[in-house]
Order: sequence, then structure tokens, then C-alpha cells
Amino acid sequence: MEPITFEPLYMQRVWGGRKLENFYSRELPDAENPYGESWEVVDREGEQSIVTAGPYAGKSLHDLWTNHRSEVFGENLPDSERFPILIKVLDARDDLSIQVHPPVDLAASLNGEPKTEMWVIADCDPGAKLYVGLKNGVSREDFEKSIQDGTVEDKVHAISPNPGDSIFIPSGRLHAIGAGFLIHEIQQNSDTTYRVFDWNRQGLDGKPRELHVVQSLASIDFDDFEPTMDTPDGDNLATCPYFKTDRKSLHTGQTVTNPSPGNFSIISVVDGCLKSAGRREFPMGSFLLLPHGADPLEATDSSTILQITLPTV
Repeated sequence: MEPITFEPLYMQRVWGGRKLENFYSRELPDAENPYGESWEVVDREGEQSIVTAGPYAGKSLHDLWTNHRSEVFGENLPDSERFPILIKVLDARDDLSIQVHPPVDLAASLNGEPKTEMWVIADCDPGAKLYVGLKNGVSREDFEKSIQDGTVEDKVHAISPNPGDSIFIPSGRLHAIGAGFLIHEIQQNSDTTYRVFDWNRQGLDGKPRELHVVQSLASIDFDDFEPTMDTPDGDNLATCPYFKTDRKSLHTGQTVTNPSPGNFSIISVVDGCLKSAGRREFPMGSFLLLPHGADPLEATDSSTILQITLPTV
């Protein structure tokens, strides 16, 4: 089978921008509003990836996962009701809220969903900062006081990464993306975010955005001090119970296929261009599902890709 592509879902965000227009030559839904997120692969009740071409054109990702699982995705995959990961591109022109996602053992009691994720920096402004974990020595008491006096930023550890860097964000890790980033995010299929601090700003509706201080304090790992950007293990950027992400560099004419012939993968073209056996081209910024048993893809230029797979059971 040929690769399967989906129509992106663009989300307006107060911290977003329009970099997707020039960086990936995307056509945004309108000419004015800030779009902070492009949901590339999603299967949620209110948001669905829709196939753009080929024999499954017009079908949703949920339909593929529910009714065509073995023929598209392969065998021995998680027995989940919905496709278990969600992949986005984030365009942060302003700082995101300082936030946390609930751990597995607490999520249900907080009426949320656990969310472990990872970030790969596609592009960033010089000196742009990620806020990840706590500064050394910050106690829960210190942090609670900083919420009351509006100085949370002073308690959170900041990192200035470079394009190509990545970092794993397990549930419970305090974090925020600062202004000036374009990021590929691979995450559990969850949309639960607890904001603990939002820079004292207003949302797109002119009102302060809701904070979730009680839920945040219950979820934050207060032993998580000053993490660094991750060091790749060969091609592997992250492996966890929910996904595996590898980065591969391809020379012109080199091919890539699914790591396991019996299972699918999702490929994000970070730079360069890939071509399918059916001569479809996938330039920088493309996201595609490579079905199990599909023919290899060929790099038509020097290319860098992310290849995301699910753990088998």
C-alpha cells in the first residue's frame, strides 16, 4: 500500500503564530488568527484525522483503527479503543503556560487523562527557552508561595536548546515551551493539561485563562530538578511504554521502511523529501502513516525523518 496522509487540524492559541505558513508552506484556515497547534495524527471523540487520498480517502483515523486495524497497522498492537498516540506541530510565538499533565496513578481521581510526551525541536529563535522541571533546591512550600506572589517563573528550570535537540516529558514533569519554538510533539492520546501559571495574561476571549492549581500541585513531581535535553542512543530519541521515536538521516537515493515488516510506522519529514513507490512526494513538514507491508520510501534529497512506532504486545 501507499503511505496514508491526513488533513491537519489547526488550533488557534493565544500563544500561537503563523510560522507554519512560511516554514512548511501550509495554508492556514484564515489570514489573521494565531495558530499554535497543528494536530497531524489524532483520534479523539471531538477531533479526527481524515485521510486525504487513496483507497481510504475520507475515512477517519478512528475508522482505520477500528475497522481496518490488521490490514493497515499490523498485528500484536495495543488493544485500545482509539489510536493511542497523538502527534502535533507546535508554533510558539509567545510563552505557553507553565503546566503539568497528571501521572497514571492520579489521573482518574483528578478527572483527567495521563499524558507522557516528547518534544523534538524543529526550529527555534536564538536563546529561546524551554522551562522544564524545578530549579535545584525548590521545595513544594517554595513553589506554593511562588504561585501566590506570581513568581513561578523564578522557580522553574530553563534550558536554551538548539534545533534537532529533543527532550522526554513524563507525566508529572512541570514544563512550558517558551516563545520562539517550532516543535514536533509525540504524546499519549490525551488532552489533559493543568495550568499552574499563565504569565498573568488574557486569553483570546479577553479573559484570564483558567488555572488548575489544586490539580497541578497534586500532579507535579517535586523531586524533578534541572533536567537536561536528552542524549540520543544511536538513532533512538525516546522509548517508553507508549511510543518509540527514532531519528534517521538519509542520503539521496537511500530508502526507509517500517522497522518491523509486520507493523506500521508514522514518519515525520523534518527536512528533505521522500518519494513513494507510487511516485507521491512528501516534502519537509509532511506526516504520513506507512502501513505494514508498504514498499520503502526513497529520499529524493538529503533528508532527516522521525519514525514513530508503538510497542507491540
